[in-house]
Amino acid sequence: MRIVFTGGSGKAGRIVAPYLADAGHTVLNIDQVPLGHEGVHDIRADITDPGQVWSAFFSYTGPEELDAGEGPPAVDAVVHFAAVPAIMLTADVECFRTNTVGTYNVLEAATRLKVPKIVLASSETTYGVCFADGVVDPPSLPLREEDEQRPPMDAYALSKVCNEATARTFHERTGTDIYALRIGNVWDDSDYANLTTFLADPGQRRRNAFNYVDARDLGQIVDLAVRTDGLGYQVFNATNDTNVAHESAQELAATHFPGVPLDADHGEYESLMTNRKAREVLGFRQQHDWRDRI
Repeated sequence: MRIVFTGGSGKAGRIVAPYLADAGHTVLNIDQVPLGHEGVHDIRADITDPGQVWSAFFSYTGPEELDAGEGPPAVDAVVHFAAVPAIMLTADVECFRTNTVGTYNVLEAATRLKVPKIVLASSETTYGVCFADGVVDPPSLPLREEDEQRPPMDAYALSKVCNEATARTFHERTGTDIYALRIGNVWDDSDYANLTTFLADPGQRRRNAFNYVDARDLGQIVDLAVRTDGLGYQVFNATNDTNVAHESAQELAATHFPGVPLDADHGEYESLMTNRKAREVLGFRQQHDWRDRI
């Protein structure tokens, strides 16, 4: 497939975009900073400028695409990761503006060009726990896509909630398959250096509901999403199978979320931000368990 990938130079994108290229896709990375990875073509553009987004979608990915003399080939899928990735990096108003305006621009360009598949990076923060002011509880556990969400307090999570609503609007308007991935706490090799610290004091990861997603497994989820057609608008938790803790899910819930109901059939070590839907619908099978790094 020919994939336009926004934000391929970020923490998750710099692993996911090459993963897609290695899987056989042609990948065009739209970012303000080039990735510089062989097999991924970089184009510099600002997603908050609709003209730049539109123009970037018509970019070639290399001189070999010039030979046919028919202009750039059609785009088969868009993967939209570009964003201010957290609070406390920019002024809140800039975080919200960049993330919401940028997403609108990408969705509008993609749907007007009749791109049949859009995969959107949403976030674990939409559940309202991660960046809350104070220590708050979710309404229930595990965190599931279809359940009631606690309204978030922060600009980043709010931008992601808005982006999911924007995505659903574009699906209703155009019928395009749009899948929003509520991406968990992304781990690359550098994060595993803190593993023993987290295991010794699991409470440090309460705000993440103890979840993680290895960036390579996130690449698999994205690849499965771009290859899975006909689901309309969908939301998927994008996490690995288990919690970052030796304790069971039941022990973590009782200790760190007392009073919050946990499903009786929840797996002993199943992530409290469950990826059951990604496993059952997309066929995700994790390849990178944190236990292999101990």
